[in-house]
Parts: sequence; C-alpha cells; structure tokens
Amino acid sequence: MPIRYFIKQLLLPPGILLLLLALAWWFRRSRPRLAACCFALGFGGMWLISLPAVVEWGARALETEPPLAREDWSTLAGRADAIVVLGSGRERGDPAWGTDQPTGIGLERQRYAARLAKASGLPVLTTGGLHYGTPPSEAELMAVSMRDDFGVNVRWKEERSRTTWENAQMSAEILLPEGVKRVVVVTHASHMPRAVWSFEKAGFTVVPAPVGFLGVDNARPLGGWLPEFKSIWQSGQLINEAVGQVGYRVFYR
Repeated sequence: MPIRYFIKQLLLPPGILLLLLALAWWFRRSRPRLAACCFALGFGGMWLISLPAVVEWGARALETEPPLAREDWSTLAGRADAIVVLGSGRERGDPAWGTDQPTGIGLERQRYAARLAKASGLPVLTTGGLHYGTPPSEAELMAVSMRDDFGVNVRWKEERSRTTWENAQMSAEILLPEGVKRVVVVTHASHMPRAVWSFEKAGFTVVPAPVGFLGVDNARPLGGWLPEFKSIWQSGQLINEAVGQVGYRVFYR
C-alpha cells in the first residue's frame, strides 16, 4: 500500500486533528500549556469541519467553474469531440451486487455524463486505474455501470491512472492519436479546477461539466451551524482538493 496514502491520511483532517487530540492527552501532565493548545486546535478543528455552513463556505471558494447550461447539452458536439468521466475510487465487494461497484460520487458523475452523451451524441471515455492494485479498474467498473445502469456504451477506457494528473496524461495517450483534442470533462465541482488545469496541460481544449455542487444553500436548521457527521467527510474532500490544487501547481509546472 503506497506510503503516500498513510502520509495523506495523517496530515489531512480528520487525521491531523485526531493526532492533535492524542498529543493533548499525552502532554496533559508534562506540558499542560502545549496540551491545552493541541486540544484547542484539535477540538476546534473537528467542530469546524463538522459544520454544514463551513462546507458551504469552503465549497464556494473552490467551485470556480460554473455549471453547464441545460440548453447547451445538445450542442456540445460543436464544441467537443468526446466526454471524459473521471474516476473516484470504488466500493469493495458489496454482497448485494457480488462485485466491486463505483462509489456514490462516481455514480453521480456517470449519471451526468450519460445525460450529456445522450443529448449530444458524443462518445465517452472513462478514466481510472486499479484501486490499490486490485482489478478490475475504476474505468472498467464505470464502463459496466454506464452500460447497465444508464444505457451508454463507453468507447474508450483508460485503466492505468492513479491521480488526476495521470487521468489527463494517460487519456491523452488514447485520445490525441485519434484526433480527439476537445473534451468535455465530467467531475465534481470542487475538483473541476484541478481537472481542467491537468487536461489543458495534457494538450486538450476543455469544456468543464461540473456536478455535485456543495457551495449552495445548505438548507439546514440554524443556517448549518450545528455539527453534522456528513460534513466531516465533505470537509475532508474540500481540504484534500485545496491541497491538491496547490500541490499540482508546485510539482507539475
């Protein structure tokens, strides 16, 4: 299992916040002031990332690409040559299905891509490699689901990538030789800026098609200032994306 997985889980919330709480307990007698500081940061951070209001605010900062207008769906063939759907991991061995399945956010992307494909007639590529080295690939899982659940046959599968940067580079190896230079990229709204940047670096002209916006009215009581477990996961995704955007511009200039 990649060392970067452990580093990522430890240094990003909630891992880093739980570590701070553990340090607060460890230093509670020997260094009480340091322990108090660690507790305040750990507890305060956990409280903040559990708030729907904070998720909404963070998403608005990251979701810079506007949604694709419904009236533009049928004219996409005049602006692009193919639709690319980015992978998002997978759910392992659900007994109800008997096999691994796309994640919930993956299905959200697939559903949107299927609507766009049916409206525009554009061919589809799914991209995503092996998850921790175990077959089938994310691209294969998505292709099967696109066919069986949404009635869209996938033309190409990119089955080696592990990151957004590799999604773009390895999709380019498949599409550019076939003359496909303009792509509709389907991924989540907070992830879209990094995806657009990566695909443009790979040589594509990109039409962004973001889905799954979180920077909208959270519709919770008290404006979303009560903690909620789901928000912890959503905050983690947003923080991961913010770090990823900075990291990509540092390492892939």
